[in-house]
Amino acid sequence: MTQEIEVVIANEAGLHLRPAALFVQTASGYESDIKVRNLTRNTDYQNAKSTIGVMMLQCAKGDIISIQAVGGDASTAVAGLKQLVENNFVTL
Repeated sequence: MTQEIEVVIANEAGLHLRPAALFVQTASGYESDIKVRNLTRNTDYQNAKSTIGVMMLQCAKGDIISIQAVGGDASTAVAGLKQLVENNFVTL
């Protein structure tokens, strides 16, 4: 199963090291293959389970990212990552 969503980066500092690490940590908790790209900057897809890959997206506040997951828990994965981004990388 493939799932894909788009979400806006609302964090004032964008997707810098700390939020990127939380994003990767969250993505790594899913079995699905997960990729992410910055639609605003028209970047290539990067592995969402790689801190360096996520940092390469250079996401700033207001940028739109696409999160794509392929696998058995794809729906749960994109929902969890979307929630993390929408909560400004504050884990609940």
